Amino acid sequence: MKKECMEIFVPGRLCLFGEHSDWAGAQRIFNSAIVPGEAIVTGIEQGIRAKVNKHERFIIYSSLPGEEQMRLECPMSAPQLREIAREGGYYSYVAGVASYVYDNYSVQGLEICITERTLPVKRGLSSSAAICVLVAKAFNRLYDLHMSIKGEMQVAYYGEQRTPSRCGRLDQACAFGIRPVHMIFDGNEIDASSLPSKAELHIVFADLMAQKDTIKILADLNKSYPYPQTPLDRSLHDALGKDNHEIVARAVELIARGDTPALGALMTKAQRLFDEKVAPACPDQLSAPILHSVLNDPMVKSLTYGGKGVGSQGDGVVQLLAKDKSCQGKLALYLREERHMDSYQLTLLPRHSVRKAIIPVAGYGTRMYPATRFYKKEFFPVVDRDHLAKPVILVLLEELDRAGIEEFCLVINGDEDREQYQKFFNDFLAGDYLDKIPAQLRYYEQLIHRIGSHIEYVIQHEKRGFGHAVYQGRAFAGNQPVLLALGDTIYRSENEDNCTAQLLEAFEKIQKTTISIHTIQAESVAHYGVLTGTWDERFAAQRILRIRRMMEKPSVRQAEELLKMPGDTRGDKFFSVFGEYVLTPEVFEILGRNIDENKCTHGEIQLTDALEELRADGELYGFAVDGSMFDVGIPQAYVETVARYNR
Repeated sequence: MKKECMEIFVPGRLCLFGEHSDWAGAQRIFNSAIVPGEAIVTGIEQGIRAKVNKHERFIIYSSLPGEEQMRLECPMSAPQLREIAREGGYYSYVAGVASYVYDNYSVQGLEICITERTLPVKRGLSSSAAICVLVAKAFNRLYDLHMSIKGEMQVAYYGEQRTPSRCGRLDQACAFGIRPVHMIFDGNEIDASSLPSKAELHIVFADLMAQKDTIKILADLNKSYPYPQTPLDRSLHDALGKDNHEIVARAVELIARGDTPALGALMTKAQRLFDEKVAPACPDQLSAPILHSVLNDPMVKSLTYGGKGVGSQGDGVVQLLAKDKSCQGKLALYLREERHMDSYQLTLLPRHSVRKAIIPVAGYGTRMYPATRFYKKEFFPVVDRDHLAKPVILVLLEELDRAGIEEFCLVINGDEDREQYQKFFNDFLAGDYLDKIPAQLRYYEQLIHRIGSHIEYVIQHEKRGFGHAVYQGRAFAGNQPVLLALGDTIYRSENEDNCTAQLLEAFEKIQKTTISIHTIQAESVAHYGVLTGTWDERFAAQRILRIRRMMEKPSVRQAEELLKMPGDTRGDKFFSVFGEYVLTPEVFEILGRNIDENKCTHGEIQLTDALEELRADGELYGFAVDGSMFDVGIPQAYVETVARYNR
């Protein structure tokens, strides 16, 4: 059987807020009065890396020094894998996940070689969840199972439940990678979404080098569920319910705002709440004298904004929010050398609030007929600036990926489109063909599959216009701002940030629906959406425009009369849509209303109509991108793109 190889890294996870809320929220299946659990969990820099291949059997081993004898090999058989999982031990977790996948998907086996492990074991950082997620991701990517990140989390969780371990539902948040995730636990339902962050968070977590009995902690706390009987029970329900909800909601706000001092103070408040309302349920384990000696240590206090216990709490692990990078290093060194505790540093970097992109590609490409009888215009080739020949859609997705977009939604025409995209992004090259590709380019196969693993597909069943196509991505966007990009357009930046990153950075300042714009000559206005407005004086360099008028494909005369920029005496240049937008949830509300009321322009639901409604309310901005736009949707424009793009 041909082996197809890829490398996967999964981090450990650290619970910033909301310990115990996962199992408490799960009790809502018995008592609906329980408040849903909530937590903020983040992946960490330490983790597990492995090379994975398809194989007839299920094999896992380590290439790390001293671990040569650690190997599991067995048939891809549910009964045998289940038995290994039930026995416990080092590889029980992977066997549990493999057995769950075998029971629910049509797959063969895997060969997994662990090449790096920087994640400490049994330190409250979910090393078991990380290896479970790694196996779930490997099956998902190698066998093209179309699991979302949440799907991978579920498979990892149910696989670990087949072992003697009883992991929490928040452990598998490591599937999201190294970023903070907001999780909600409502009975059997779990919702998880990554969070934007405006500031660097310099965290130190340390093993307290003590003993705690996690089984006893959980057993004692569970006595108060699902129905509270005593004042202690009710206090515990409040702490893990409404009190925790308030703390997590405040933490989400502070992380998004980048208020690090207030976030550290909130950690201290959360610990105080835990000590008052939760610890009395298991005082011999949760009084945690060593944890509190660290939190109250004058040196620790001088270097941090606050801190708290981690995981099941007790004298296990402490997390501390350092004041800056220098304090982070001093704190880790102090804990290691003076308090003789294993300490680790984690830095969470700022992230844009826009992490998803919608890309409509359902059009027939009639202007590029008859080439589009054979394949979609988004697959037309161009030579990129790295001198590789690529389909246009890959050039676009690479740009979005580098700008920090994590998930992509392609609005397609039907299953035939889906097959074409999945063949490119998910299928592996035949071995003899792959062997002919220069070794230095084979890494590109991994990049293509990594991007492909983050693509979702939505079918536009009715062709009711561009606005209708965009609206198909509403559920994907959720209630968050989302990038809209055109599938037949690519960009070239004139500065160190690519064009998409420039737009996302501008949106962070404006926080309103923002259209990327650029200048065009008067003779080109009939091909594009054209707009005008006034430069916002709050921002420098005439880059952000408060839009006051828009027209779709005006005549030259209309542009000259209605769309000139104030102060433009020559009137030979106009501003046009550059091809990318950041849409706020209000846009989808307007589109939904227009669809329900069949409010059309030229017989179609138009995005421009929704944007015009925002413009009338003063809620629409433009951002002048420092770069060039290249179109492949018109024959002459495609000729220019091929000739000029990689210069």
